[in-house]
Formats: sequence, C-alpha cells, structure tokens
Amino acid sequence: MCLDDGPPGLAGLVLHDVEPAIEIDLEPVDSVVVTTLMDNVTDGLMTDHGPARRYVFGSGPRRASATMTGGQVPDGLIAEHGFSVLITVTKGGREHRFLFDTGTSPDGVTENMRRLDIDPSSIEAIVCSHGHFDHTTGLDGLIRALGPVNLPVLIHPHFWRRRRLQLPGREPRELATTSRSALTGAGFDIIEERLPSFLFSRSVLITGEVARTTGYEPGFPPQQAWLDGGWQPDPLVLDDQALIINVRDRGLVVLTGCGHAGVVNIARYAQRLTGGQPLYALLGGFHLGGPAFEPLIPRVLDELATMNPGVLVPAHCTGWRAQHAMSARFPAAFIPNSVGTSFRL
Repeated sequence: MCLDDGPPGLAGLVLHDVEPAIEIDLEPVDSVVVTTLMDNVTDGLMTDHGPARRYVFGSGPRRASATMTGGQVPDGLIAEHGFSVLITVTKGGREHRFLFDTGTSPDGVTENMRRLDIDPSSIEAIVCSHGHFDHTTGLDGLIRALGPVNLPVLIHPHFWRRRRLQLPGREPRELATTSRSALTGAGFDIIEERLPSFLFSRSVLITGEVARTTGYEPGFPPQQAWLDGGWQPDPLVLDDQALIINVRDRGLVVLTGCGHAGVVNIARYAQRLTGGQPLYALLGGFHLGGPAFEPLIPRVLDELATMNPGVLVPAHCTGWRAQHAMSARFPAAFIPNSVGTSFRL
C-alpha cells in the first residue's frame, strides 16, 4: 500500500507491505540522527563520545525556585522506566522526522521535547515497537501538544491486546492498554501491519513480526493475554517490532524498543531482510535484565560479536549486568545512553 497521495498528515510517508521471504531493497540514506527523548537514565555530566552528542545540564530552559538565589534553577531532563527516540533521516537533501515509542508517562516525552527545543509538529509519523505502556503512554501528551492531527501511528495488530503479568508467588498484575478509540478520536491514522513495511520512499524499514530463530531467546514468559474469554499464555510478544535504516557506506542501523523478540533474533532478521548488509549500529532495549534473562548474556554477546557492530547502545530494559558485560566485551563500540543524547550515525 502506498500513502503518498493520502491526507495532508501522510505527506511524504510511503508504506508498502513487503514479503519477508524476499530480500528487500532498503535504499541507503545519507545520515541518521537518533535523539533519546526518554530512557531510564539521565546524566548531565556525560561527555561526547564517538557519534554521541550529550545534552549539557543547565543549557536548556530555567524554572522558578523560591529557595534559590536569583529565583531560578536549570530545568533538567526527565528520565523514567520507558523508551522514546526521535529519528531524523536525511536522503538526497530531504529530511524526515518520526518518533519510535513515546515513553511511560503522559507528559515525560513532550516535556523533554520542550526542554530540548524540539517542535512536536515536525514529527511526520509515530512507530510503536509494541503495546506495553512504558512505550506508548506518551501518546497522551502528544495529543494535547499537537491537537487534532492526521498523524500516522504504525503498529502490529497485537498492539491492542489486554495483557497481564503472572509472576511466581505473586498475584497477577494487569498492564495498562492503549485505547483505540482515544487515538482515533484524537485524529491519529492507525496503520496495523504484521509484515515488514517501508517509510519515506524505502528509507526506513519496519520489521513487523520478527522471525524467532535462535531457540533460546524466550520472549516474555510471564505475559498472558485475554483471548477467547480467558487469560492465556502470550510469551512471544509478536507485536515486538524494530526499525532498520541503511546508512550509505556504513551499514545497518537497527533500533529496538524492548527487544522482546530477542536482540540476536532482531539483528539476524535485519540482516536477512536486507541481504546480509553489515550491522553498523544497534540501539535500544535488549531485555536482558533480571534472573530470567541474565543467564543469556554470555551467549547473546558471543552472537553479537559475530555481527561485529560498530556502535552498541544498550538502553531501557537491557539491565545493568548486561550493560557492564557489553562495555567489557565491546569497549570500542559500547556507548552508554542518557536522555537528551543525540547519536549522529
């Protein structure tokens, strides 16, 4: 399907279903900038590092304070257990901006955009990695910031599933679910796809469902979904999708939300879809935290080493043990993330 001639809110957006069994001609772009709008960490003392340009604490807006001499204090960035990045792709002198995920609070991402002097109206589309609330709740603040707007929101059909966590020894805990009527009522154009699809004249590839080939990356075992009138196991999180961008003369930039599909599965699938292009950069949540996932760390790192990423930015739900292991195993590629960091790739 092609949306070039659609409503004004879809201008410049191109979306095509593509058959995953066929090698996909993902056109190279000239550059990519990935700006972290939300992550679990903010650190105003980090310095620039390779392609990472850091937000300098105190360089943004200031707010009133009755307890400070002069009555003002720097308005720092917000961190929370959630994820959101602003992606800017440039090809042939033309620039496109879109969001990948929107964080876990209604206003965290829009507040950080304000403090980073980013205009929400410059966003041309929103891609949601999956339906968990720590990646979607910021749609609330965007609705209020943008007003009625025909903005595409690209999701997998399972995005809407009602879900809960069943942890051993604990009562089940239901997860907040995004309201379809709230999004459509706000004017968003909801686009549901299972297969890989393109954005912006074949510049960005959304994976859709990721092939699970490793055999050891388990998805999210405690998850259940309300299906056919009852709670049933839903460990695969099939709506977990990633983004792929091919940077000219460098290789693939792959972005994950939580990585429930498995970071190795995702990276392998990205290379499979694009005919074995080299993995240049891997950024996002890799879901290797906690006792159920930490035993996988050595094997995951061994397999990532075979793909030899030049830039490795674990974020959000990766977990501190995995981050430490990655920094030791890939000292040249590893870059710690922080809210406000822009990666110029």
